[in-house]
Amino acid sequence: MKRMVLAMTAAVLSLMLSGCANTKQEEPQETASGVTAVKADLVIPVSEVTETAKFYPVTVDGTDMEVFAVKDSEGKIRTAFNTCQSCYTSGNGRYAAEGTDLVCQNCGFHFTADQVGANANGGCSPWAISVDERTDTEESITISYEFLESARSIFANWK
Repeated sequence: MKRMVLAMTAAVLSLMLSGCANTKQEEPQETASGVTAVKADLVIPVSEVTETAKFYPVTVDGTDMEVFAVKDSEGKIRTAFNTCQSCYTSGNGRYAAEGTDLVCQNCGFHFTADQVGANANGGCSPWAISVDERTDTEESITISYEFLESARSIFANWK
């Protein structure tokens, strides 16, 4: 019976997670409370990435997070967490796309896709996810569950 419940839960979670982005799932893990959790990598189809940022919500260990992907002026795909290095503690330090610009919803700072990852040492800039922190193929960009899990704290106040 327990295995049947785990299999059914995994199937339901698989359907729920198959929205905007795909996920690469591991086997369901039973926690001490008996709740089943599926740890899944975030997989972004390259075909979805354009010059306008696309946002990918993900929940990691109960923390709501978001990643965005965007093409810069040279066609290079840039990825980042949707939270600002300066404004994240406010809970409103997230970005919205306005055409090909991104705008901080806390301080109003505007920047382009070319600037994503350019200011890695703070300032009003997203927490970039470099090519070394993800796995790229011609079809997809994969951000590991473990890497997502390591960034949970920057979303602690996210609203």
